[in-house]
Amino acid sequence: MRIAIYGTGGVGGYFGGRLAQAGADVHLIARGDHLDALQRDGLRVKSVYGDFTVDVPATDDPAEIGPCEYVLFTVKSFDTEEAARELQPLLDDGTAVISLQNGVDNEEKLATEIGREHVLGGVAYIFSTIAEPGVIEHTGGPTSFTIGELDGVRSDRAERFVEWCERAEGMDVELSEAIQTDLWRKAAFICAQAGMTAAVRLPLGEIRDDEESWRMYRRIIDEVCRVGRAMGIEVPDGTASQWMAFATGLDADAYSSLHYDMTHHKPMELDALHGTIVRRGRENDVEVPMNEAVYAILRPWARRNQ
Repeated sequence: MRIAIYGTGGVGGYFGGRLAQAGADVHLIARGDHLDALQRDGLRVKSVYGDFTVDVPATDDPAEIGPCEYVLFTVKSFDTEEAARELQPLLDDGTAVISLQNGVDNEEKLATEIGREHVLGGVAYIFSTIAEPGVIEHTGGPTSFTIGELDGVRSDRAERFVEWCERAEGMDVELSEAIQTDLWRKAAFICAQAGMTAAVRLPLGEIRDDEESWRMYRRIIDEVCRVGRAMGIEVPDGTASQWMAFATGLDADAYSSLHYDMTHHKPMELDALHGTIVRRGRENDVEVPMNEAVYAILRPWARRNQ
């Protein structure tokens, strides 16, 4: 199984490392100091499930890798279009490019650049980041992702990939026949978790402990679900309650990647998250005041970090 990881950050680095452990032929694509460390010391992962190191090829040039069966596409959402234009050397007729990104628009952007036949949707659930060049830190929570063909067909290539993932330790993978629903379900949670921890600038536990803040957390989820339904996505009625129960069980000191990027002076995915919900809400006459509030509060930070 030949797999390229395009964007070896917290998500791609962790899952790519686990697949390499399981025997897949994994190739990493990264840049700068991170790439230098990967080439020198291998991919080092610090995980609550046990630390490990894998020695896998790393480059900043997809042409050095050549065609792969699968590409895990894990760049930040604001880099989707630019990175998609660099994918061609990795593609063969049957190559599957699996987006594991935040937001609901990445798959369509990929399809525009490389052809819809190559694109699979995916949603990842993991709390991990680049701790230092060459080092991925997985701090807790789930280590799972769901993939699926955009048209809901249960394809051979998707099933083969899931079978390979099942060989790996420290990760769970599911095959979906309704990936658009999964994308919007995740967006509902991410908008609440990311938006609140970044806007409040405190961990989840302190948000849960305040009645008004916890109510806003749920309202953000409800708004995203309503926008999705207005667009024809089958978002289950119990989504908000399920996410609230899930968030209740998370560590009290949990933050989000949006908060991390904001506080570490890095570009933020605000536009792909709350910005998209605000725009789609206005287009479909759905009021989203909580998402509008988060978007307005964090826009100066996003502009500064950009």
